[in-house]
Formats: sequence, C-alpha cells, structure tokens
Amino acid sequence: MLKKWLLIVLSSMIIITVSPSNGSAETRNFSVSAEAAILMEAESGRVLYAKNEHSPMRIASITKIMTALLAIESGKMDEMVKVSTRAEGTEGSSIYLQAGEQIKLEDLVYGLMLRSGNDAAVAIAEHVAGSLEGFVFLMNEKASELGMTNTRFQNPHGLDDHEDHYSTAFDMALLTQYAMENELYRTISATKSYRSEGETTRVWRNKNRLLTELYSFSTGGKTGFTKRARRTLVSTAEKDEMDLIAVTLDAPSDWHDHMNLFNWAFDTYTIQTLVEEGIQTKIKDEFYKDRLLAPYTFSYPLSEEEEELVKKEIVVYRPPAKERQEQFVPPEPVGKVELTLGEERIGQVPLFYDSPPVEEKKGFWRSFFELFSLIIGVRASD
Repeated sequence: MLKKWLLIVLSSMIIITVSPSNGSAETRNFSVSAEAAILMEAESGRVLYAKNEHSPMRIASITKIMTALLAIESGKMDEMVKVSTRAEGTEGSSIYLQAGEQIKLEDLVYGLMLRSGNDAAVAIAEHVAGSLEGFVFLMNEKASELGMTNTRFQNPHGLDDHEDHYSTAFDMALLTQYAMENELYRTISATKSYRSEGETTRVWRNKNRLLTELYSFSTGGKTGFTKRARRTLVSTAEKDEMDLIAVTLDAPSDWHDHMNLFNWAFDTYTIQTLVEEGIQTKIKDEFYKDRLLAPYTFSYPLSEEEEELVKKEIVVYRPPAKERQEQFVPPEPVGKVELTLGEERIGQVPLFYDSPPVEEKKGFWRSFFELFSLIIGVRASD
C-alpha cells in the first residue's frame, strides 16, 4: 500500500520549502476518570489525547475485538460451529450456548460483540484454530504483526484467569484502527440489535450504551468489565469526516470520558487536506513543473491555531544537466513531500515523475489524409 511506504531519501536531492511550523491544541475543560486512556484520529493515527497510554493493564472483554477480527479474517464466517462442553461451561457473561448445538460462526461473532459472550469466544476459538491454545497463539501473532508491543493474550475473552493477559490503551487503539478497516467488522461493531436463527432463536441488544442510547455520533466499540480489570471500553465515533477511536482502562465514568473526549476533539480539530492527489501545482523548478505526481491525498486533523503552522517540504532527486534531460529515466519515486508540525514529522507522501505524453510522429500519408479531411469537412478517424 502506497501510504505505508517508507521512502528512502536519495543521495542527491533538492529541497523546496513550501510553508512555516509548530502549534498546540486548545486547553481541555474536563478531566478523564480512567487510569489509562487514549484518543486517536483513525485515518492519520494522530494521538489527540493520552494518559498512561503505554502502561500494561488488564483489559477484560475488549480482548474480544481481537477474537472477532481473527474470526472474520479466517474466511469461515458461513461455517457451522458445533459447540463444545468447554465452551458451554465458560463462566461470566454468556449467550447461553448448549453443548452439541450447531450455530453459524457469524452469529457467534455477533453474540461475542453485542452481548460479550464468553462461551461464544471459546466456541469461536476452537472452531477457527482447532483449539483454544492454538487460537491464543494466533492472537499473539496478530498482535505482533500490528505492532502491539505491550500486549499479551492468554485467552479469547479477557477473563481474569491468567496473570499475564494484558494490553495498553495505545495497543488497543492500534488494534481498533486496523479492525475498522474491515467492512464486516465495522458493520458488526455498529449493530444495535441482532437476531440469530438456527436450532435456537436468539435476539441480542448491544451492551454499548454509547451506540444504543447515549451518543449520536457513535459508530461502535466494545465494552468490558471484570473485578480486577474494572471498567474498560473501546469506542469509535464519526462526525464531519473525522473518525475517532477512544480507549479507556479502569475508568469509573467511562461513558462520560468517551463523550467528553469525542466532543472536545470534534470542537477543536478539523480534517485538513495537506497534499492533494495528482499533479503538484506549486512547483517552480522548470524541470519538475507540472510533472510531480502524488499518488494519494494526505489529510490530517489540525486545530485552528495549527492550520497555518504546518511546514511542508518537497524533496526531489536533483535533475540531470540540460544536455542529458532527454535521456533521463527518473527513479520511482522521484521524491517526497515531507510534512512537519513543530519538531514532529506528521507524514510524508511519495512523488512520482509524470512524463508528458510522447507526441505520435505522423507519416506523410497520415498527415496528408488529416489535412485533406479538414478541407472537405470530414474528421479523420483514430
């Protein structure tokens, strides 16, 4: 994916400065009850608020975001699952599965996310990986792949049956950022109620009160609670083309924490387009003028005071001498746009050399025919 490229700066480069730098957001007028918390803008990954975001803590049932994601990515959602005795006997929150019954994997994932079924988590794990232990291995492999460096999973549900089952607010935001790129995950996470019809008909209403009653901009999430982890919550919200992810761990007033964070961010930040997809128009260098192509648009959340304080530099391979320009074969990419806010680099976009179309050389008879056609009013065919 082009957005994920780490562009290698070539040894011979020129830099074109486009604008100035540095800024900070407006002061918040609320406190956060959580022991650890984070607020992230989903598209850019910008962290807008953080509190002990890298502290490993118990996470309870927000563990099930990983369980749901692995089930969806397994490609087995249409398969029927036979519920085991081990799944039926799982303690805590339940969708009341019975050993021996058959239920569609997709229905189990809805039961997992909406009703936080611990029995559903075990049934999913056993079906997707063949065993509970095998599924836990997959969970940790996926966490490593996503860069969740302070996370360790020991079960698919988040119960306090292992001392070393933990994550951080930051890692859970990373997981949610990735999960929300999956269309089916987004649909399930945003579902307020669901009807499962099979050997037993079940109707589930989502436990996430932000989604069902408290917050109109909510787009989903996952609740969690155990006696040792206490209240944990992951939630997402969208307004004015800004997608936010909030995570709180050990938060006595988590609903209010999330609503306050979301409202503050929506009031403080707007999504600003810093690089437009296509030909870059403000290039004065004659060799590169109207030739530098950005393959995608880069947008970033900025407060009002930050909007004029972004520094933008275009770094490109130094063009050859004029006598060699006709034979120039540009590297790919030929350069990049570097964006900074203060001392922090906030992004970079690769640039490609968009060569002008080579004009077709016409033969004598082609030129004669086109001239003749113009004279008699007949358009030459291509």
